[in-house]
Amino acid sequence: MSARGGAAVSVEERLDITDLVSMHGHLVDDGELGRLEELFTPDVVYDVSDLGGGRLLGVAAVREAALALGAGNPIAHHVTNVVVGESADGRVRVRSKGLGVMADGSCGSVSYDDTVVRTPEGWRICHRRVSARRVPLKGLGAPAS
Repeated sequence: MSARGGAAVSVEERLDITDLVSMHGHLVDDGELGRLEELFTPDVVYDVSDLGGGRLLGVAAVREAALALGAGNPIAHHVTNVVVGESADGRVRVRSKGLGVMADGSCGSVSYDDTVVRTPEGWRICHRRVSARRVPLKGLGAPAS
């Protein structure tokens, strides 16, 4: 047990969870939306409210939203800075950064806050919150308006 009361996540579990989070970009960028069940629980909550997309409930809603966005999707999703937290109640918190490259060459940055759980099929994301990075230091030190 850790000082925070959660169970330590093993090195093997960390590797598996990091691979899970990293696989998102590969599957989406390759258009393999039929494989999203390899990433998410069937009842995933995928919160893209900060990007104007609301809260998507379930894998089918995530798939439909990607298809509806069509050419508005990034052509490349890059995940980096993956930090795997401690386990609590069988859930593991994961925070990572994402870079999205658009067809016109522009790019944006997001933070992913995930909750992952172990299922009979392996680790899956049951909750994801995507937050856009719009200002340096999250506004800290910005001049008063």
